[in-house]
Amino acid sequence: MAPIPASSEGSVAPAGAVGRTGVRDRLTVPVLALGGTLMAVMQTVVVPLLPDLPRLTGASAGTVSWMVTATLLSGAVLTPVLGRAGDMYGKRRVLLTALGLMTLGSVLCALSSDIGVLITARALQGAAAAVVPLSISILRDELPPERTGSAVALMSSTVGIGAALGLPLAALVIQYVDWHAMFWVTGGLGAAGLLLAWWAVRESPVRAPGRFDVLGALGLAAGLVCLLLAVSQGGQWGWGSARIVGLFLCCALILTLWCLQQLRAERPLVDLRLASRPRVALPHLTALLVGFGFYANSLVTAQLVQAPRATGYGLGLSIVGGGLCLLPGGVTMLLFSPVSARISAARGPRVTLALGAGVIALGYAVRIADSRDLWMIIVGASVVATGTTLAYSALPTLILRAVPSGQTASANGVNVLMRTIGQATCSAAVAAILVHHSGLVAGTPVPTLHGYLLAFAVAGTVALVACATALTIPGSGAGGIRRLRGRTAPSPDEALEGA
Repeated sequence: MAPIPASSEGSVAPAGAVGRTGVRDRLTVPVLALGGTLMAVMQTVVVPLLPDLPRLTGASAGTVSWMVTATLLSGAVLTPVLGRAGDMYGKRRVLLTALGLMTLGSVLCALSSDIGVLITARALQGAAAAVVPLSISILRDELPPERTGSAVALMSSTVGIGAALGLPLAALVIQYVDWHAMFWVTGGLGAAGLLLAWWAVRESPVRAPGRFDVLGALGLAAGLVCLLLAVSQGGQWGWGSARIVGLFLCCALILTLWCLQQLRAERPLVDLRLASRPRVALPHLTALLVGFGFYANSLVTAQLVQAPRATGYGLGLSIVGGGLCLLPGGVTMLLFSPVSARISAARGPRVTLALGAGVIALGYAVRIADSRDLWMIIVGASVVATGTTLAYSALPTLILRAVPSGQTASANGVNVLMRTIGQATCSAAVAAILVHHSGLVAGTPVPTLHGYLLAFAVAGTVALVACATALTIPGSGAGGIRRLRGRTAPSPDEALEGA
């Protein structure tokens, strides 16, 4: 066996798994993709249940909404933290921990109807948000060069695939059996995914030694909680209320102090000097914009088709029917993930990212043109899903080419964090638009068609901004391509180069 070259991080760099042909090695990619899909399923299955949870748990609607908010907050906080832990202590070890917490959360939800236990369990499941960046880093370390691009593209697409599968799955279970059964099903799937990952995934030898930045992790957690709590609860508490304004001020203060601490730390949680370089900062910014742009599709489609026919535009579909409308989009994402890898190989990931953002905007143009006919709604939603696949598959590749091998998990964790912030901002914006543009139908406030179309227009505009931002990302050049293929870490000078 050829010797394994030393990495610039003080550890060893993998040999790319060249020559591995065992069953376990052939299953590494599908097993990791299964984990990413299960993570997205776990995040979405509770959505169809939200209208009934106040009755089932005896809690208020505001309290029940924390079953979504808790997952969002814990996922945003833990994704960069677990990514850094994976770089330092082993990506496989941290991946198994995240999958284990996800599965434990499902089991707790299946065993209890107490809202406190349910919210705590959903917070545990937020740890699964780190599965995708950890898996992408493992793929970069373990796969031979010719397989990396398509595998990373598939891994990135699992977020949309799982979301598209989660809604109809949950709706079917809720409609025909006790709601606890839904969590037993997801718990069983999570346990299967955990065991398969334990069996099939090897531990990457690439490490970034040093002490874990506990102070940095606590500071980032506090700042993100203030930010996302303000964004997600602004509609309920009032955007001008003392609580929301106070949260934004605390966020600004804490994150400012956190940045100063990170710049002075010997081994920071997030390398801000590297992250500020255009080749890293611009993909992060584009991830935020794409996260905002695509999320309106998931938020609005099911609501629109389930609206009563008395609105003049609604189709009056059931919860199951509404979830099934998103299923073709999930299939489209699965089919287009290898296409996106080929585009990136031929034209570069920057072009793929810009193309994906443009396709998202095109999908919203279709939605604005016709949101009354079911087939056009499905076509428009599938076009948005296609653009999301292209964009999300390109983002990790850009990050992998721009950062040292010992920081791939943490850097991709930050990129996923930016998507999460974009999604949370989109959720708040769409909610504000639909509340402002509502009318009474049979005495019940229902969003107007104009409100939905305005939400599509806002999301499409943000997608166009993402397209323009993507085109400004500096090219990686031959050195970046060579590093991705050869599995060598860039030198300090290369890692810090802007363009």
